[in-house]
Amino acid sequence: MADAKPRKLDLDRHEMPKQAPDVRRSNFDEVALGYAIQTAVEEASRCLNCKKPLCVAGCPVEIDIPGFMRYIVQRDFQAGVRLLKEKNCLPAISGRVCPQESQCEGVCLLAKKGGQLAIGRLERFLADWEAGHPGGMELPQFPPPTGKKVAVIGGGPAGLTVAGDLIRLGHAVTVYEALHEMGGVLVYGIPEFRLPKAIVRREVDYLKKLGVSLVTDFVAGRTRTVDSLLEEYDAVFVGTGAGLPWFMDIPGENLNGVYSANEYLTRMNLMKGYLFPRFQTPVKSHRRVAVIGGGNVAMDCARTALRLGAEVQVIYRRSRQELPARLEEVENAEEEGVAFQFLTLPTRYVGDQEGWVKAIECVHMQLGEPDASGRRQPVPIPGSETTIPVDAVICAIGNSPNPLISATTPGLETGKRGNILADEATGKTSRERIWAGGDVVSGAATVILAMGAGRKAARAIHAYLMHASHASVSAIR
Repeated sequence: MADAKPRKLDLDRHEMPKQAPDVRRSNFDEVALGYAIQTAVEEASRCLNCKKPLCVAGCPVEIDIPGFMRYIVQRDFQAGVRLLKEKNCLPAISGRVCPQESQCEGVCLLAKKGGQLAIGRLERFLADWEAGHPGGMELPQFPPPTGKKVAVIGGGPAGLTVAGDLIRLGHAVTVYEALHEMGGVLVYGIPEFRLPKAIVRREVDYLKKLGVSLVTDFVAGRTRTVDSLLEEYDAVFVGTGAGLPWFMDIPGENLNGVYSANEYLTRMNLMKGYLFPRFQTPVKSHRRVAVIGGGNVAMDCARTALRLGAEVQVIYRRSRQELPARLEEVENAEEEGVAFQFLTLPTRYVGDQEGWVKAIECVHMQLGEPDASGRRQPVPIPGSETTIPVDAVICAIGNSPNPLISATTPGLETGKRGNILADEATGKTSRERIWAGGDVVSGAATVILAMGAGRKAARAIHAYLMHASHASVSAIR
């Protein structure tokens, strides 16, 4: 019998349709439009079903990627959703905002051969199929209740993941969120055109159907302390993110018109400032906006300001090759008309007589030796000073955790930037019965890394609750 012919690699990825740049730059509707069923089936058919799938190892939440690909090919979409949600309770979110290109897709065998499988887009397809399916969301079977109670502080991606995992293990879970809507950075940080709020609410609603209790307008450390919660709950998970913005500490940062990315995006996204006066969040109309930074948050700020009618430029101290933002978001910004000033560093903000910013003084840079991150260190070029006229500046250079919880929880150890110190494998902190994960531990990072940290913490919390001894905690470290 002749040997079967080896399968020919299909390196032609099916791109997802999206709004045209000249259309989308004037609205806040979602840019990417999703796959049709036939396109999704054809794209999933490109999966090689590797015996040792590197994509699974590259996924922070350990999704069985080849498994759900097979279900899509078979057009058994309900089974695909069921498999997805065994590992990920927020697939419609991660399918949209996870940087798959540097994780599961980046280690895929197709990528090594010059192609790329659209894993994230297919994850989104399954989640969106479920939402549009007449049967609605399917709920999993639950084990008997354990009688254990867990408090989750922070309704962002880490906290929601912990809640979803623990509720399915039989524990009672309550999520406490400081803002008036669940989602954390998913609702206040990521713009509507990239992650519609209805999608976040849909995923949160799934958790409610699972039995998770949700409490909003609850500021841990003010409404109640963590120690107070420990009197009521068997364990506490802290996933409050990194909401304390960084500034450059240069002259003029107190001028009117100089925003942190947190303030700007919260007013636009969670408070729907872009829909004023339908929503009572007035936003000043700016004509020339500069965004400082080169990450995904900077792209979100720039593309938001553009949609509000401003001319926008991103000022970044390194070159385009060093931009930390996802390539997809950079390309979208460029297509929409955002300009980039690379190798440029602000040194001072200049104001007018009424205290409003009117210009940025900058110096041009050149790349020198690599710094600790491995990127080449930008060095100022003497005599290259320049001035850029603006009427608004959005500083998007990073964030630290808010110190409120650490300041009101004795014995909770923190790092030099205020991040809670926690074991990387388990999320265990220096305090008994307190775990932490996501940006409050790592500093500002990606949604999927926060979800991955939440999964690890949920496993460790479950092991502790079921064994209820110090020895069991040590065993899972």
